[in-house]
Amino acid sequence: MSTAFRPPAADGTAPAAAAAAAAAHARHTLAANHRTGTDHGLGYDFTCPSPDSYPFQWAWDSCYHAIALSRVDPARAAAEIDSLLHGLTPDGFLPHMLLWQRDLRARATEDFRIALWDGWTSITVAPPVLARAIERVYEEGGDRTWLASVLPRAEAFFDWLDRRRALPNGLPAIHQPDESGLDSSSKYDAALGIADAPAAEVADRWHQAMRELLRHYQPSRSPDSVPTGPGAFHWVDVLFGTVYADGLAALSRLRAALDPADPAADVHARRAARVTNALVAECWDEEAGAFWDIDLRSGEPQKVLTVSSLFPILLDGVPDRLAQRVIDEHLLNPERFWLTYPVPSVSADEPTFDPHFETGAIFRGSSWVNLNWYLYGGLRARGRHEAARELAHRTLRMAALSGMRECYDPHTGAGQGATSFGWSSLVLDLMAAEGMAADGTAGEERA
Repeated sequence: MSTAFRPPAADGTAPAAAAAAAAAHARHTLAANHRTGTDHGLGYDFTCPSPDSYPFQWAWDSCYHAIALSRVDPARAAAEIDSLLHGLTPDGFLPHMLLWQRDLRARATEDFRIALWDGWTSITVAPPVLARAIERVYEEGGDRTWLASVLPRAEAFFDWLDRRRALPNGLPAIHQPDESGLDSSSKYDAALGIADAPAAEVADRWHQAMRELLRHYQPSRSPDSVPTGPGAFHWVDVLFGTVYADGLAALSRLRAALDPADPAADVHARRAARVTNALVAECWDEEAGAFWDIDLRSGEPQKVLTVSSLFPILLDGVPDRLAQRVIDEHLLNPERFWLTYPVPSVSADEPTFDPHFETGAIFRGSSWVNLNWYLYGGLRARGRHEAARELAHRTLRMAALSGMRECYDPHTGAGQGATSFGWSSLVLDLMAAEGMAADGTAGEERA
């Protein structure tokens, strides 16, 4: 593979040294954040996102933890998924948060602006990374018995999303910004009424807007209740929709792996294609060369250029012409997303771009390892291997520089947000994909 696309590291760190340092940080964090115990008569074994900031089990965090753990401890990776699936309800709802620790639940409702469901979980969902995580754990561990035990439960969750959250065109809807995983992204500012907030007030006003949103919903609200009324939030999120379609494709592959003749594999594949086609038909902007979210209250696209606008490059059904435009005009554009430590969560030419975390609100300009991990896969899928390798190396360098942080300054690589942050351990999977061993030396590159 050519290395012409890879310039020297901005901080002078050689790729092997950066990989070794990043891997050491990742392994330490995965060990430090490990939590086991019993609650509700169930044994849990999970990795908390951050001991100080996020002590509970979060759905998409756990999926990323399982992917990272699959590279170093397959048994713990499987246990992470098993613990998460304890939260699955009989009708298929899988909550964003599982609050295993009783003594911390009161804090959670205030700190994380959540309504409890069944006394111990959130009422919200998260981007459904579950299927992709199961696929990676199975690829690494090869345990067909485990796959046969978890796959039907993952399918139940995706069936719930199809029944309870999908619009007639197949696109899933979210009911509050937290459900996208992107929390206080500036793409939601207008909908939340905080578009005019000075930088110093953004975090406080966002938290207040979220509390107002929760108060607006009826006390009898359930996870599948459609928000109504003037203060409701009802949204098509491109990132959520992309992860959903990607997960359906993964379910199809997994079902076929267990039984090539099982018709369920075709059902998942057809749903994935339907969602992908709807993303193109409803969210693509030919003039801008980007995908936009849709505020379902008005039916209007929300034209704020964020990392969400890039995500559909992951999907095979998105025409290559569109994906290559997204990559060339936005992702690899040094005036927008291709900064020293990409990929910022908001384009650098947006007025709300906040690279140095001055607002104290997340997903407004910082770079995130989990988003880079997905976009790395999208670049590879589109044949842009040198760009993918460069993205992996820059991600490793910022993780080596600042350790496992929640997010990073896209200009300097300085850590931001929570410390000892679990999903940044995805660097272990990026290393494996690039053929690096844990010490940074060359190995066998994943196909």
